[in-house]
Amino acid sequence: MKEKAKNILFWFILVQPFLDLYWFYHGSLATILPFTLPTIIRLIAVAVLFCLFFSQKEAWQKLSTQKWLIAYLISLIIYSVLHLVHVRTFTSVNPTNYGYSTSGELFYLIRMCLPLVIIYLTKELNFGTKQLQQVIEGVSGLFSGTIVLSNLFVISLKSYETGVISDNIFEWFFNPNIGYSHMASKGFFNFTNMISAVLFMLLPLLIYYLFTDFNWITITLNVVQALAMIEIGTKVAAIGLIGGILAGLLLYLFHRYILKNAKKNMLAVFVSLLIGAGSIAILPFGPAIQRYNYEIYLAKQSDHDLSDETRELNAGLKKYPTGQKREDFLRSFIKENYQAYALNPKFVFKSYPYQYDPEFWLKIINEPGQTRMENRHLEKAMLNQVVKTNDNKLDKFLGISYVRENNIFNLERDFAAQIYSLGWIGMLIFVGPYLAILLYAAYRWLRYQSARTYLVSSLIVSSAFILLAAFYSGNVMDFLTASFIFAFIEGNLLLQVRKTKTNTTINLNQN
Repeated sequence: MKEKAKNILFWFILVQPFLDLYWFYHGSLATILPFTLPTIIRLIAVAVLFCLFFSQKEAWQKLSTQKWLIAYLISLIIYSVLHLVHVRTFTSVNPTNYGYSTSGELFYLIRMCLPLVIIYLTKELNFGTKQLQQVIEGVSGLFSGTIVLSNLFVISLKSYETGVISDNIFEWFFNPNIGYSHMASKGFFNFTNMISAVLFMLLPLLIYYLFTDFNWITITLNVVQALAMIEIGTKVAAIGLIGGILAGLLLYLFHRYILKNAKKNMLAVFVSLLIGAGSIAILPFGPAIQRYNYEIYLAKQSDHDLSDETRELNAGLKKYPTGQKREDFLRSFIKENYQAYALNPKFVFKSYPYQYDPEFWLKIINEPGQTRMENRHLEKAMLNQVVKTNDNKLDKFLGISYVRENNIFNLERDFAAQIYSLGWIGMLIFVGPYLAILLYAAYRWLRYQSARTYLVSSLIVSSAFILLAAFYSGNVMDFLTASFIFAFIEGNLLLQVRKTKTNTTINLNQN
């Protein structure tokens, strides 16, 4: 049964890119069932894996000895009940209560548990290093190959808008007027930030395989992934590419010349430097730099002369200092002038509609233009206003619910996003384990020489990279494609650390 579960888990992680195809989340395929098809497949797959693994008596016997895990599961259940009871009652200015539903929230909690199950199963099923390599290279090849080929044939979906890109990578060097939104490519996948974070996470491991298994496959995969990270056009992918190559190279040199447990491979060093130099040469023509320059331009534009709007606003507030007429004036003013203040229409009309709280938007338009341009600032401001309106101290510990937060706007900063949706306790219970595993592995690496293998170091850096990307750009920890792949990597990290722990114990006993 263990081998069967291992094979299913192997293929389950390998097909994650297919489960993130855009059409599963948009159009008829997204609405044909109560939940999206990939979510249903993932639920069934994890349930099958769980049943296969725990169909063995020894699995239950081992679980009964893991008291820390039992305590964690009890804490998770108690928190979930308290959270669901707490978020049912909510005070808001929006009559829709931000679309909250108990079934939706319960489903989210179940969804957040699934990758944690994968961490445990991955560790217990004892994957080999060759299987780990096959999964990492397979996932990278599927994501990166799809992005690069679809860009080449100009059939890729845009990273920042709907529709298909206008030109491929070759046109970047000859047509400076394409515009970043028509250049940035995400292949046929759904979440741009999530794909960027996954590629950033995989990069240190691809570089590890470049140095330890140098052949045309590892070279090709590294080149293709570098191109994909440039073409996707996000800051995480662009900065992560250069930073990741540098970190991977330094990590190799550290293990080669300081720890002296990595084989000499100067050809791989040359190839990695060549990929880095090529990436630096292409990036100025790519969508990430174009987008950065456009944001600077918009920030300057948002601080243009607003004297006419300011006069109109001041006159209206003076004429209607309080009461219903002031609110009516503000509603009319915001509706007519939100574009002049460079406000995101999604925020004004959908996330936190101006009709229900015009005073909030008055505060926003009085802020400096560069501040109004920062989406994360507005996202936090809207959520803070919602929490303030509810005025419940327990929101800090138990959250306002994922459903409400997501229907307002999914804050593009993981950990902070989960604090709003789940509260501090929920964030620590559902997201904290990923960080705890990383810290535990780092502790083992520092304390025991046997844990300081090149693979363990690469897995630690890989895990740190995706957590960094999650904090910086968000939309990672709540999305199953990323969290399942991350769970598989952290499960293998625990496995490798446990192997070194076992080896250390054997050596001590022999001495």
